[in-house]
Amino acid sequence: MGALLRSDALVSGADTRPCSDPVRVMIVDDSLTVRTVFSRMIEQEPDMRIVATANSAECGLAELATATPDVMLLDLEMPGMGGLAALPKIMQSAPDTQVLVISSLTADGAEATVTALSLGAADTMLKPRPGGFNDDYRSTLLGKIRALRGDTADDAAGLAVAKTAADRIGKPPQLVAIGASTGGIHALNLFLRQVPKNFDLPILITQHLPASFIPVFAQQMEMAAGREAVLADDGIQIERGKIYIAPGHGHMVVRKSGGHHVLGLAYHPVKSGCTPSVDPMFETLAEAYDGHVAGVLLSGMGRDGTDGAQSVVSAGGTIYAQNAETCAVWGMPRAVTELGLAAAVLPPAELADRLLASAGAAAWR
Repeated sequence: MGALLRSDALVSGADTRPCSDPVRVMIVDDSLTVRTVFSRMIEQEPDMRIVATANSAECGLAELATATPDVMLLDLEMPGMGGLAALPKIMQSAPDTQVLVISSLTADGAEATVTALSLGAADTMLKPRPGGFNDDYRSTLLGKIRALRGDTADDAAGLAVAKTAADRIGKPPQLVAIGASTGGIHALNLFLRQVPKNFDLPILITQHLPASFIPVFAQQMEMAAGREAVLADDGIQIERGKIYIAPGHGHMVVRKSGGHHVLGLAYHPVKSGCTPSVDPMFETLAEAYDGHVAGVLLSGMGRDGTDGAQSVVSAGGTIYAQNAETCAVWGMPRAVTELGLAAAVLPPAELADRLLASAGAAAWR
């Protein structure tokens, strides 16, 4: 988890744009200690303001009748309704509020958190053990809040770039690779549910998540796509019709071996500071598949995937990017869009449609 905290703290500033009004924050947690500590952390910041606190999901929903938070810190494990059950009601009552889930370290906590992220919660923070509310935790929390406030008002510039990049549909893909971070799990669900089972190219996914969440995340991707999901490891052969998931402790990479494409794990530092990182996945795929790659960048803060996307395009592949209006944080897809690398900039389901339409006959069975 420490690596994740460091990586998000490093990249969070890339998506922070100055706003004239302070970030309005609401805290929903049954622990008085947690509410007090979070409130003190946030109130020290001149660009943030606590607009409401609540000790239950029910009280939190009631507060939304008058409070208009930009970001809600939501505990999932509370007496009564609980945060997970309340999440759809929260999103319906406050559609412009970004929800930052505060998760426990338990297996049940991981399952509930990944479910919440799939339903539309934007990001997660692990609730630290006693004594864990240190400066690193505070820095990461504040960075996530600022990134989620963001400025997603208009993606007209990105769309203009996408029009000039329409000729970037490259070689017929032999594989689809997807990178995502903050807000990415919800986008991945929307994307994968649009992909029919007879489209059987392998799909590789790198999602920024704590390592303990990855097995639950893999199960959810398997359900969303209706195909087997495999956790990446050294020497696993890539096969059609399967999904491969980067583990939380290393980068998923690809190489040729004996006429086959096989997975590997790498642990080197990368520019973004993220582990796992999208860049090594894209870069090694571009070489191993000679550019026959369709790369997709979904919601996420920072620029992870940008260098790898350049490698894919340089090798003759195609890059697709999620648009600003549907992103929790338009960071990773924005970076490739502004560089003119994206062949299409669309909501997740429409990106899937565009990729399917241009994949060619060999992608289907």
